[in-house]
Amino acid sequence: MLDYSILSNSDLTLLLKGGDKHAFTEIYVRYNQMLQNHAYKKLGNFEEVKDVLQDLFTQLWTKREELPDTINLSGYLYVAIRNKVFNILAHRSVTSKYIQSIQEFIEEDNYVTDLQLREKEFSDMIEREIDALPPKMQKVFRLSRKMYLSHKEIARELEISEQTVSKQITNALKILKVRLSSFFVLLIITYFS
Repeated sequence: MLDYSILSNSDLTLLLKGGDKHAFTEIYVRYNQMLQNHAYKKLGNFEEVKDVLQDLFTQLWTKREELPDTINLSGYLYVAIRNKVFNILAHRSVTSKYIQSIQEFIEEDNYVTDLQLREKEFSDMIEREIDALPPKMQKVFRLSRKMYLSHKEIARELEISEQTVSKQITNALKILKVRLSSFFVLLIITYFS
């Protein structure tokens, strides 16, 4: 069997483009820890870092055929993780500004009815989007986020693997991010206009 640990990044990239799972695994082993450390220095939140890394490596695999032959693999991975970190930091900034504007609004004593209405609308929107998830994904997501069960506890309760639990939660979060991000942007635009 081929020893992937001695292959160059260029060789690994070519094998990856051809769908070689062992090459993908070697890339993961080679770069995961360094990328994790880099992202953690910027984000300071291990859960966000895990999500970012999972997203990065998922995209690397699903878009492997689109990688150019002359790619600098380490540079590509660092730029990709940097961009994902910047997106999270930008989202934090928008969220922080939104929270600050809400605090200013509260200080004006006009907040009770408006805040309760917006909170109810947003809560209802989230529930509708969770209800729209596929049944198995919905159940796993609710056990994780509403019942606060660990992946291991969910796997035991539903008699599925922890990896399946993790994948279902990741997929649910991706779906919800896409569906709810437009509502959140609309909410911000409406509030600031």
